[in-house]
Amino acid sequence: MTLRCAALALFCLGATPVLAGDPTIVQPEPVVMTPAPVALAPRPVLLFSLSGGVTSTPEYFGSDDVNAAPYLGVKFHFLRLPNGREVGSPDPWQGSEGFGIHGSARYIGERDSSDYSALRGADDVDATLELGGGIGYTLRNFDVFADVRRGFGGHEGWVAELGADYILRPTDRLRLKMGPRLLWGDEEYTDTYFGVNAASVAPGRPLYEADGGLVSAGLEFGARYQLSDVWGLEGAVTYDVLQNDAADSPLVDGSGEKDQWGIRLGVTRVFQIGG
Repeated sequence: MTLRCAALALFCLGATPVLAGDPTIVQPEPVVMTPAPVALAPRPVLLFSLSGGVTSTPEYFGSDDVNAAPYLGVKFHFLRLPNGREVGSPDPWQGSEGFGIHGSARYIGERDSSDYSALRGADDVDATLELGGGIGYTLRNFDVFADVRRGFGGHEGWVAELGADYILRPTDRLRLKMGPRLLWGDEEYTDTYFGVNAASVAPGRPLYEADGGLVSAGLEFGARYQLSDVWGLEGAVTYDVLQNDAADSPLVDGSGEKDQWGIRLGVTRVFQIGG
C-alpha cells in the first residue's frame, strides 16, 4: 500500500464516526412563522376643559346695577368613539381648522325679586341650566359659530346664539379674540325674564307679555393664556344691548338699563377621560 492510499484510508476511517457512526442527528434550525400583528381598536377618548372664576354682570337681565358672582363653564374639545370616528381636535389649545361640532352650556342664576327694589312684587325665577350644542367654522385668525340651547329650571324655553371672532395670536401661548354676538330667545324664555303678569303689576310696572325674537346684540373681547399642557388663564369683557320686546319691557325701560356690561376672569383646566 502506498503512502497516498494509506492516507486516504485513514481519512475515511476518521470521517465515518461523524457521518454514520455518531447517533446524534443534527437538525436544521426550525423556521418560525410569526403572525402579523393584529391592529387594536382605538380606545375611546373624551377631552374637555372646565373653567371657573369670578364674573361681574347685571344683577338680573335689564338691571342697571352689577354684582360679582362665581362662574363655571365647560367646553368639549375632542371625542373618539369606539369605532374610531373622531369629532373635534385633540389639541385643546390650538384647535383644528374647518367645520366642527361642539357642546354649549350656560348657567343663569336665580332671580329673587325681594332682593331688588325695582322688582319688588314681581315673579321670582329659579336658577336655570341651559344645555345644547352647536356648529362652527374655524380658521387660524377667524371663527364663526351658531349654538342652540334648551333651558332647564327657571325657564324651559329655547335660545340660539350666533357669533364670530377675529383672532390674534401674539405668541404661541396667548390668544386674543373679538367679535359680535347675537342672542335669540323664544316666547317662553323672553316672557320669563322680561314679561309682567297680572300678579306682578305695580305702579310703573304694567301688564306686559314679551314675545320671542332677537333679545340682545353686542360684542365680546376675550383673552386666553396657556400656562401648561393642562392649565390656562382666561378673561373676557362683554357688551350687549337689549333689543325688541326685551328692551321695551317695563323691567328695563322703566327702571332698568338696555346696555348690559359684563366681565369675567378665571382659570381653565383640561381633562382627558380614556385613551
